[in-house]
Amino acid sequence: MKCPSCGCEDSRVIDSRPVEENNSIKRRRECVNCRTRFTTYEIIDQQNPFVIKKDGSREIFDRNKLLAGLYKACEKRPVNPKEVADWIESQIQSCMKSEITSNRIGELAMERLKELDPVAYVRFASVHREFKDIDTFMREISELKQEGK
Repeated sequence: MKCPSCGCEDSRVIDSRPVEENNSIKRRRECVNCRTRFTTYEIIDQQNPFVIKKDGSREIFDRNKLLAGLYKACEKRPVNPKEVADWIESQIQSCMKSEITSNRIGELAMERLKELDPVAYVRFASVHREFKDIDTFMREISELKQEGK
């Protein structure tokens, strides 16, 4: 680990602690050259799966694309898009598959949003399911009302 002050690549670990929120380890280090202390975080390098798109193409899972859609759906709503993305990512990682469909990612997002906020859910669903008209919106809202959401 390179020292941020002098660039020396030799440091010693003074303290290590687990960080519960994101399964990482926080390490307090000291440079053996200039004695500067600094903090590093060690995380598990997980391979992101390939996402199979609707057109059949494949690309590496990109959290930022997921977050972009979630931010739009959750705008001015009492939902934290990052927490939803964290939940979706944990679901994806736990299935231990090397590929996942974009449709499945959208379904996971809708499942979580439906639990948290019906407005954010309908916003996301309208894009994911490509609602064509007002009747489709009304059917989805009626179903939510029947479920008591």
